Formats: sequence, C-alpha cells, structure tokens
Amino acid sequence: MRLDMYKVFVPVLGRATMKLLRLVGLIGVVFGISSINASANTAVKVSIDPAQDGPVINRHIFGQFAEHLGRGVYEGVWVGPDSTIPNTRGIRKDVVGALKALKVPNVRWPGGCFADEYHWRDGIGKPEDRRSRINASWAGRPEPNSFGTHEFFDFIQQIGADAFISANVGSGTVQEAADWLEYLTAQDSSLAKERAANGHPKPYEVAFWGIGNEVWGCGGPFTAEEYVTKLKQFSNFSTNHNKNMPTQQVAVGPDGDGFPEYAEVVMNAWSKRTWAWNIEALSLHRYTRNGWPPNIPATGFNQKQYASVIKETLGMNDFIKTNIAIMDKYDPEKKVGILVDEWGTWYAPTKGTDPGYLEQENSQRDAIIAALNFNIFARHADRVRGANIAQMINVLQAMILTDKEKMVLTPTYHAFRMYVPFQNAVRLKTNYDQGVYKEGDINLPKIDVISARDNQGRIWVAVTNIDPKQSIDVDLSLLGKSIASADGEILKAPTIDAVNSFAKPDVVSPKNLSLKAINGQLKFTIAPQSVSVISVKSQ
Repeated sequence: MRLDMYKVFVPVLGRATMKLLRLVGLIGVVFGISSINASANTAVKVSIDPAQDGPVINRHIFGQFAEHLGRGVYEGVWVGPDSTIPNTRGIRKDVVGALKALKVPNVRWPGGCFADEYHWRDGIGKPEDRRSRINASWAGRPEPNSFGTHEFFDFIQQIGADAFISANVGSGTVQEAADWLEYLTAQDSSLAKERAANGHPKPYEVAFWGIGNEVWGCGGPFTAEEYVTKLKQFSNFSTNHNKNMPTQQVAVGPDGDGFPEYAEVVMNAWSKRTWAWNIEALSLHRYTRNGWPPNIPATGFNQKQYASVIKETLGMNDFIKTNIAIMDKYDPEKKVGILVDEWGTWYAPTKGTDPGYLEQENSQRDAIIAALNFNIFARHADRVRGANIAQMINVLQAMILTDKEKMVLTPTYHAFRMYVPFQNAVRLKTNYDQGVYKEGDINLPKIDVISARDNQGRIWVAVTNIDPKQSIDVDLSLLGKSIASADGEILKAPTIDAVNSFAKPDVVSPKNLSLKAINGQLKFTIAPQSVSVISVKSQ
C-alpha cells in the first residue's frame, strides 16, 4: 500500500483498529498488500520438457580419486589383513559397503602428484619383498607399498568400479609404463605369467590410462610442447592387450589457476596426429580454494565467506566452456572428451592434523558445492564425460572419514548417493528462473535445477537452494504431461557449516521431502542451503 492510501484509511478505521489488523496480518488481505518478503515466498516455476532429449549424463562424472596422500589409502582403505578392523584381504569392510551404495563408476589411482613418483614394481609381489620409499610429494611419509597394483584392483572389484590408472611420466620411462599396462592386461607373455604368479591369472581391465598428472607442475615440469613429445611416445607404446574393455588414453590439460595453453597445444597436435598415437580425453583440474595457499576455514565461516566460495565454484562453468571452445576448433565432432579428474574444495587443514595430510572438515556447504558441480558437468555432458572428486577418504572433500575402527559419512557422500539416478540418464530440457541471492557485493543464483530420464523411463529432478537464509516454494510441471505423484528426499542442515562427526554422525543426512501433486503439477518447499532429488511419475 502506498503511504498516501494508508493516511486516507487511518481516520476511517481508527488507529487502534489498524494496529490490530497489522498484528494479525489482515491488512494485507483487506487492501491486497504484498508482504515485504513476498519475493521470497513467490513460487519458482520449473518446467521440464520430457520430449527434448539432451545428451547422456555419463556415469563417470561421479568418479572418485584415491591418492597415496595422508590417510587416504592407508587407514582409509587399507588396514592390512591382520588388523582388528573388519576387512577383506586388508581392505576395510565398512568403507567398501559405503562406497558400493554410491555405485562408484571409477577410481583414479595412485595419484595425483604421487603418480609421477610411483614405480609400479615396488608394489607387487610378497609384502615382505616390497621396497619402501619416502613419499616426497606429501609430507615425507614413509610409503611401504603394502597397497599396490593387486590390492587396488581387489578394492575396485569389491566396490564395483572401473580402473583409472595414472602412469608415471614425470620420473618414469616409456618402457616402465608400457610394461605396467602389459602386466595388467596381457594374457600370454612373461609379464602376464608374473601377474599370475602374484595371484591373478586373469587379465585386469583398465578403463582409463592417464598419461601423466599435472606435468606443468609436480608431474614434470614441462612446457606444453615438451609434454606433447612425451604424450606421443607414451601413447604409442602403451598398449591395452585386454579387448574385453577398451582403454581410454587421457592427456594432461590445463589447471583452473593457469597453463591455459595446454588445451591449445595438445588439441592442435591431436588434430595432426598420425596412426601411431591417439587420446580419447583431455584432463582438466580445478579446485574451489579461493587463492593459494588455501586459508578459508572448513567450519565457522560467515555468510560472506560462504557466498565467496559458491561464486568460485560456479566458475567451473566458464572454465569448462573456455576449454570446450578450444577443443571445438580442433575437434568439432567431439571425439575427445573432457575428464575433470580433480575437483573439489580445498580449505585450511583441520587443527591438530599434519598440514601435509590435507585433512579438512566437510560441511553442508560442501554438499551444495558437490551438487552445483554435478549440475555443471551435466550441462556440458556432450563433452564432459568424466570427473573425479578429490578425494575419496580422509583427504580434502572426502566422502568418508575414518578414525581407527570408526567411520562417518560426510554431507558430500550423501550428495553423491542422492545423485546416483543421474548416472547414464538422458538430460532433459529444464526451464526456470534462477532468481538472485545477494550477499554484500556478491550476486548468486538462488536456485539450481537439472532433470533427466533414466533407462527405465523415470524422470528425476535435482533442486539445490543456494540461499542460506530463505526457503523456496517450487511449482514443478511437465510439458504435455500431468504429474500423478512423486517421491523425494532432501539434504538439509541446521546451519550451513553443520558437519557429521563420529559422536554425531547424522546431523546432516537425507530426509523425506514433502511433495503434493495438485492439478497435474508438483508443489513443494525446499529449505535454505539444501539439496533435493525427486522422482516424478507422470500420467
């Protein structure tokens, strides 16, 4: 109501009456006045066109990453067969059970920076005969090589994942890499017999073969042109002998903080390649860390810091678009995919831990960040065909934290589990108004939505409320169809920095989402700072 109208009605109704009307909220009804918070309560209309198929959201964008770093492998995955912690051939049973629920598509191993100092022969054979090393990349920790090739493949077979092996280009040789791939995949050779003698007669399957890691930094360092020379050699002589699964060779690309020339140089060389070498994917790395060294707290942050981190996360979209534009010049048919094989949050280390172990708390904010990255990858699914969060257990944005026999699932774990239906689903066209969430001078979208249809014909919708202050009402409709019913769950928390601890493991955990199908539309409310995934049934 305008101020002049208010002045007109006050003498008529009397000030006492007007005061009462204001108190009970009837003045808005009587005079049609909108609440000052009406923009927050107005429903966001989301429409999905089931007839507009997009590309398939490759299941490999939900990949994991396990590097020999801190307690990621040792204590996180491997405790040894003699441990009192329940295990299968040295691999933690509780961790395996938790990861199986995520339907992990692939695990990238052994690094990271560690990959380019890793010599695979140190990690095969009898445990007592294995060579101990110093992990020069991460905190100078002794590396016993108890967890090597056979243990890794045992682990991924237990959880049902494919292998993503990072070959040593930085300190290794072409022959060493070629021998490793032959050892893994050959049926009839001296190396195959050696593998059989070490307990695995049947060849392994290798889905991805990474030719180096961050060769512009810890994995080299090489200029882009120097790396291309290495790339051609390693690609030419790295032969997969197991035809049951083709191996995709992955070249090193740029980092979110620099080395943009790598995409140009590598793709230009690929476009002029001969029959002797090839790549199927280009690796991209990008972390959310707000500068170097990372100093943003993992918990106890304020809303301005929250908004700043979300803004940086959303920068993943432009980073991918920039590299897609370069790749399109040399590969308009999109034969070479993008693998964002390192992504995630990187905060200040948790107090009381070794800074070189990169252990940090994992809060509801990280679940929001995970969902936003999933959505970005899905929107570029015609080129982005894989991604690996850093990292799986006890390191950076982990799915799982362990402490001796105890295990806790993080908010990021729950986001991954909720998004399982999007693996290999067909992306659908989704229309909605993102709105604006403002924090100081930072403007962000309030809401982020994707939808997809799985191979059983079910429609799935993921809705993320970025705004930590206000809930959002949603009206969801399907073009050309009526919604009969829906099921869904929501991941929300009492505060944006809420965490799951060993003492309180369920502070942040998915709950059923209240949904109502009315006149062919779905109506629901999503809490602040939340992630929701909904299965929609139409008629």
